Amino acid sequence: MPVERVSKGFKDISASFQVNPLTYDLIAIKNETAIARSLRNLVLTYQGERFFNPILGSKVSRLLFESVDEITASAIQEEITTTINNFEPRVNLLSVDVSPDYDNGEFNVTVRYEIVGIDVLPQQLSFALQPTR
Repeated sequence: MPVERVSKGFKDISASFQVNPLTYDLIAIKNETAIARSLRNLVLTYQGERFFNPILGSKVSRLLFESVDEITASAIQEEITTTINNFEPRVNLLSVDVSPDYDNGEFNVTVRYEIVGIDVLPQQLSFALQPTR
């Protein structure tokens, strides 16, 4: 019988690298915020960008220069799903919805997930993906 992972919480370093003025430690982000930041960073990281882990990341950025249509949205959805399932063991992915926004030339992404090991309600992360020049 598999043992379910139980955790007291998750903590990551803030990407801003701000320092706490009292303790002079780096500011940490915790639990839901840490997981949401990690998921977004995974999707926006190019494969090969991390020196010692070249397979970490996704190919989403390459897909953003394709036509804004349902076919590209489906490819982005598949890439996000694969990336999260492969590289973020702290979540149980429930759904990934990607819809094209034809007027703004972007894709709206909504990721629904459960955090493994802590007792919180299912979480939702929404953001827009658009090509950058």
